[in-house]
This record gives sequence, C-alpha cells and structure tokens, in this order.
Amino acid sequence: MKYQEFYNKSISNPEAFWKEQSEQISWYSKPENILSKNDKGHNQWFEDGKLNLSYLCIDKHIEDGYGRQNAIIYDSPVTNSKEIITYNRLHKEVSKLAGALKEIGLKKGDTAIVYMPMIPQAVYAMLACARIGVIHSVVFGGFAPNELAIRIDDCKPKVILTASSGIEIDRIIPYKPYVDEAIKLAEHKPNSVIIYQRHLGADTPGKPYDIDYLSALNTATPAEPVEVESTHPLYILYTSGTTGKPKGIIRDSGGYATALKFSMNYVYGVHSGDVFWAASDVGWVVGHSYIVYGPLLNRNTTVLFEGKPIRTPDASTFWRIIEEYKVKVMFTAPTAIRAIKKEDPNGEFLKQYDLSNLKYQFLAGERCDAATLKWTEDKLKVPVIDHWWQTESGWPMLANMAGVELATVKPGSATFPVCGYDIQIMSEEGEIVPNGKEGYVVVKLPLPPGNLKNIWGNPERFVAGYLSRFPGYYFSGDGGYKDEDGYVFITGRVDDVINVAGHRLSTAEMEEVVASHPSVAECAVIGINDDLKGQIPLALVVTKTDNKLAESVIQTEVIKDVRKSIGPVASLKQVVLVDRLPKTRSGKILRKLLRSIADNDQYKIPSTIDDPLIIKEIENKFISHKVGNTKK
Repeated sequence: MKYQEFYNKSISNPEAFWKEQSEQISWYSKPENILSKNDKGHNQWFEDGKLNLSYLCIDKHIEDGYGRQNAIIYDSPVTNSKEIITYNRLHKEVSKLAGALKEIGLKKGDTAIVYMPMIPQAVYAMLACARIGVIHSVVFGGFAPNELAIRIDDCKPKVILTASSGIEIDRIIPYKPYVDEAIKLAEHKPNSVIIYQRHLGADTPGKPYDIDYLSALNTATPAEPVEVESTHPLYILYTSGTTGKPKGIIRDSGGYATALKFSMNYVYGVHSGDVFWAASDVGWVVGHSYIVYGPLLNRNTTVLFEGKPIRTPDASTFWRIIEEYKVKVMFTAPTAIRAIKKEDPNGEFLKQYDLSNLKYQFLAGERCDAATLKWTEDKLKVPVIDHWWQTESGWPMLANMAGVELATVKPGSATFPVCGYDIQIMSEEGEIVPNGKEGYVVVKLPLPPGNLKNIWGNPERFVAGYLSRFPGYYFSGDGGYKDEDGYVFITGRVDDVINVAGHRLSTAEMEEVVASHPSVAECAVIGINDDLKGQIPLALVVTKTDNKLAESVIQTEVIKDVRKSIGPVASLKQVVLVDRLPKTRSGKILRKLLRSIADNDQYKIPSTIDDPLIIKEIENKFISHKVGNTKK
C-alpha cells in the first residue's frame, strides 16, 4: 500500500475513510451518523454508535476463542516478580472489580481516580471503570498530595483506587498516606478508597472510608459490560497548562477505539497475537493508549513493566525483556535510550541478547536528536521510528507509518502526517507558510477520531487554548517547519523558540548540534535573559560515563560546533557541565524550570520532578559559572 494514496483518502473524504475504519471494531449499535456537530458546534465522531471498551479489550477475544492467549505480561525487576495474565484471567479480575464498584454505588457517568503504580491492578481498575461506564482519571502514581487534591476537586470522584505503596528502584513511595493527605486537603471528599495491599513494608494507616481490594473482590458479583454512547467520556487525563492549573483532557469512547485499532495496525505495524511493549506509565497518555487500550483492543500481548531502563538492575533490562517475551514492537522515550547509551555507550549489554523478534523501535515523548537516533539504529539493526503526538491527540499525529509504507528516515523529523491529520505550518498572522519556513504547527479541522473532546468542566479553556488562535484549525502549541520533501520537523514548544537580537532561533536545533559531540550523553539548550540581546542560549551538558576530555575542552568544542552549524547569530557562549538534568518522572527535561533558575525568577519545584535534590545542584552550578542573573 502506498502511503500518499492512503493518506489522501483520509483527507479528501474523512467520513468515508473513518466509517470504513470503524467497521474494524465490534459495536453494540453501529454508527450511521459518522461526523456531526455537538451542541457547542464542535465536531464529534460516530454520535449514534454504542459500544464498550472493556468488552472490546476482553470479552470479544474470549468469544472469538482466544481466552488462553496472554493479555498482559507483568515484569517488575524492582520487586523481583513476574506474572502472566491471560484474557480469561483478565476477564475474571476486571468483571469482579467492576462488580465491587457497582456494589459501593458507582454507575455510568460517575468518576473515579486511579492512583496506582505499574501493577496489574492499575489496568484492572481502568478496565473495570470502562466496563460499567464510570469515567476514570488515572493520576500518575507518586504525585504529591497537593497535586492529587487539585485533581480530586476538579473531577470529584466517588472512589479512589490505590495501592499501599509504589517502589522506584530502591525507594518505597507511600501511596496510602499521600491519598489520605490529599483527601484532607481537597474540598471534595470521595466516598471510598479501595486499597490494594502490596506488603512492601509501607505505612498504610486505616481510615473509615477504606475498603480492602481483595476483600471487595471476594464478595462481589461479576459485572457485565454496560452499553455506552460513542461520545460517552472514557477517561479524564490531566496535562500541564500555562496557567499552572492542570487541564482535564476528555477522551470519548467510539472515536478513541476506532483510532487506536487503526494505529496499532497502520502506524505500529502490529497484528493480533503479537507482543507489544510501550515502556511508559499508565499515568501518562502513552500508558492509556499503548499499554492498556490499544494493544488489548487489537488482541496483542502487552508488557507491563515496573522498573527503569537502568539500575533495575542495569542497562541491559530493556534488551532482556525484548528477548524473554519476544517483543515485536517497542515504544519508549529518547530519554530512556540516552540513559542506556550513557551507561553502555558501545552496546556491550545489547550484544548478550537475541533481539531477532524485534521488528520496529518507536520513539516519542520528546524530540529525538540525531545522535540518539543513529545510536539506536546502529545497535538494534531495525527501523527506528521517531513519531510525534500529544496528550490531546491520544494517538500519533506524525509518524513513519510502519503498517503502510516506510519512508526514508530524516533525523530530526517525525516524517509525515498520519492519516486523518491535515498538518500545516502557519505564520503569526494565520497564513500557511512555504516549505522551509518555521511557524506554528496546526491541524485543519475536523481532527480525526480519538482526539480530545473537551476540557473537563472548562469548555471555555478548550476553545481558548486550542481553537481560537487560528480559526478552523487546532493549535498544537508547537513550532516547526516542512522541508522541500514535505517532511515535518517539530522544533519544540513555541516558548522554546528564543529571540536573539531580533533573530528567532530554535533551541532544539542547537541541541541537535550539541548532542552530536562525541562526549555528550544528553543536553538541554535554553534561552536566558540578556540585557543586550534580549535572550542568549545556554547549553547544559551531561557527559558520557567514559568521557576523558576536560570541561574546558568540551565547552570550547561545543561552542565552536554550534557556531559552525548555525552561525555566530546563535551567540552560544556558555556551556555548563552538569551531572544530570532535572526531568519529570516520564523523562521530559524541565526546561522552563531551568530558565527560571538561570534568570533568578521565582519558581515552584513541580511535583512531577524525578529528583528534587537536583535543583540545588543546578543552582550551585549556575552560581559558580556566573550564569544569567544568578551572577548578580
């Protein structure tokens, strides 16, 4: 199949295209009204269709005779445990938990928060909610109580499903005390807290609202799937917003199911029965779409991994899992690959494993630099596919579509738009710019199925944030450009574009150059305030473990490389070597926080940070190097 022909069909006649794709899933009532407007005038898909995601992910496969197939492989090096869960077992666990939720009064349209580590019970909780039409909101495990309280007040859950604790490498995270503190802080009080006891030694104080997970299951009557409308919200997923208050992205049911089934086949190139592994967390959109719903809808075996790419126990963990479970397609963030590369630059660990089952390696979550892409290609000897999407989209927007036709890779580009996404580059004035010119990345409406439906409790914010800036288009918040061949390059959030003496420069472009230095393991380039030029770039560099060059040599060479590649206009004059970069637990570098530290602005350490102690290290480095306003 030719990509361009397939893609053109999706753009020229989206209703016919997505009607055909919707027929790949089983509906209780097939939709006739494919694309329509809701009462707010926003596009919606399959309005009159009825279905149930839990049924599609479990019951349908059992009815088709695949109950004994492995549905979930749980691998937890941090607890030294493994578990294989078949579709039959998944059905038993989910239907019993759904029954327990019904017995404490939950019904279609109610909300529930899932606050759990990467354990099978987190997946059971999501699917149990979907089974009875309860809208779940998975909050990343380990979020601070205040952040959890904000989400409790926003979505007003009747119940919180949690575990006694989580574990990160060698540190116990006390989930239950966090939940109790969050409820204390929140104005809304959930009726119940269902606790799965992990017996890891964490404190689990008892409260009147507590319900023991296993006890609830033992007395529950299994629940059958409930028919829901295609437009019924499946979940609320919070993402960071410019106001500081999280945005609750609402995902529908029918459009999402259609899009995920399509993406598994055509973007990721996996077939029913294959083993698929997204090394992420159920608290993020990747976990929702490609640990839980996407693979299970497609009757894949999904890997649920509780660990890290390094130190659990070492940089060989990913390769061990790929060999042990015969993973066909893997998906992770470039950060994970860079961490492995830093520990094992020559890929010695990788050579110890048979990775012959691996067909594609996908990367997303942040921009993939050319050095990381090349290292991964050289070591894995399979197509490495950088692709781009957002919490808001729910599934890929740009990708080299492995199930359609693989294009030649251009490092730094996520290749071409995925079917259904009419992606354009616009100027500040709302004009489509010519190829080669940078601008704002937008998508012509209607968005394809599966994209955000609204913002929970705040439709005005939905319009203001995504639809009003460029009428008729969805505004992604990212900058980018198309080259002469139509390849799309995402240069980063628009606030990561810096203005140096009137010149708009992409920090992502500079990062590309810095990362290509042979001693650099990973880096971040940020724009900091400058009295003369408005902003100037600052590079923070983490060197490889085996680096033998002096700091002054690396600084000189990196500055020279940027000047050579981008020109003197880049004005990169400061390169600071650091031991590590501040990141969220999902691996994204906290560039905004770094800018605030350098500019001596007030800032709040986000609860999503991987290790708060790193902030003091960065502050001290900036002071000793007289960076930005810290020198004043």
